[in-house]
Amino acid sequence: MSNDLKRTLNLNDSISVVVGSMVGCGIFLVSADIARQVGNAWFLLLVWIIAGLFSLSGAIAYAEPVLNIKEDGGQYMFLKKMFNDFIAFLYGWSLLLVIQTATIAAVCIAVGKFLGILLPQISSNIYLINMPLLKISTQQFCGLFLCILLTFINSRGIKYGVITQNIFTVTKVLSIAGIITFGLFLGCNWEIISSNFINTVGSFSFSNLEMISAATVGAIFAMVTWNNITFISAEVKEPEKNIPLALFWGVIIVMILYLFINVLYVFSIPIEQIKTAPEDIVPVILMRKITGAIGEIITAVIIMISATGSANGLIMTGARVYYQMAKDNLLFRNLAKVNEKTNVPVNSLVLQCFWSGMFIIFCGNYSELLDYVIYAALIFYVLTAIGIFVYRFKNKETLKSKVNSIFGLFFILVGSFILYSLTIHKFANSMKTLIIIATGIPIYLVWTKYKLQKTCTK
Repeated sequence: MSNDLKRTLNLNDSISVVVGSMVGCGIFLVSADIARQVGNAWFLLLVWIIAGLFSLSGAIAYAEPVLNIKEDGGQYMFLKKMFNDFIAFLYGWSLLLVIQTATIAAVCIAVGKFLGILLPQISSNIYLINMPLLKISTQQFCGLFLCILLTFINSRGIKYGVITQNIFTVTKVLSIAGIITFGLFLGCNWEIISSNFINTVGSFSFSNLEMISAATVGAIFAMVTWNNITFISAEVKEPEKNIPLALFWGVIIVMILYLFINVLYVFSIPIEQIKTAPEDIVPVILMRKITGAIGEIITAVIIMISATGSANGLIMTGARVYYQMAKDNLLFRNLAKVNEKTNVPVNSLVLQCFWSGMFIIFCGNYSELLDYVIYAALIFYVLTAIGIFVYRFKNKETLKSKVNSIFGLFFILVGSFILYSLTIHKFANSMKTLIIIATGIPIYLVWTKYKLQKTCTK
């Protein structure tokens, strides 16, 4: 075992990680719920535009710490340099406890859900284990198997993880582009467009803004993982050049895909049908319209490909944060070990797989996982954006690169308003998330005290 990672990822690989991690199953699942919350097609598209601009402004703002903070570890290291070990630990702890692992779990569960369209035996209502304290459905089992399989692939070396990522990213981008192309030619209907847009023009008020802000959670969940490329900065060639480019172009690609597919939805499907889509899978309605009965199967296959690629990207990148924390002696040192044959932090991958598996087994609720992930992720996203200005102030003399402040300020403003709206409209889940984050406080205090005692006894 060693403690060093190797730089093997080029710019194309890095863009693939950004796009592949972002494009999962959210784009196929959340539009129905957003439509129910906002009520009309105008606001549905506005939600996706806001989410896209929010993500793009964040990605551009994050280029500044990438260019100025050379140490590996991405957002975790940014927070450490901007603030201190404590804030960085809370982020890494939250990433392990809920942000990364719950996202992995949600995406893997979704793969099992859509596999059930092809194989009826795969269902949330058919149990392999049915005990009072432990119930594992065939759907959960498929999600757990996928999580373990992708962890194993990534444990064999970064090149296997990247090859898997590139294959799934190219396949799903082409698949979504295909849906958009065929849909625009074969699915659009002027009467539907007129009904969805011309006949629904109404007034706008602050209450609309709060409603739209809360509804944006689903769209942001579908885009939230663009920062994952920073986690593997130690394995990217010329990171100060390639990571900012990957962030920008990766988010741009996803923005275009997401906006176009939602335009296609509202150009082809009445808004009331979008709201009541079976299992919230809006593209099923579209694909049935274009291809007939086989449309449901085609949709299921595309979503499984998309979700599997996203899960792979999340698994590959997340483990690098726990590895870096262990190198900083903020987690167990064994997590900082890198396998000499594969050059990957296998112990960190195994820990991440275990905790994601716990979510799959004991939660298994996609929507609830979504709320936890977004609230926790947004807190640290906004904190990091604020930290950009803190870092500027602390390093006035040595700051090498600066990004236009408008991107960071917009990101902070929108992110803070969404957090406010979530706190008001989804208070219970928001408080649960804060409690999860807060559990890191005593852990940090005990851990640092143990480190100090250990140092004193040497």
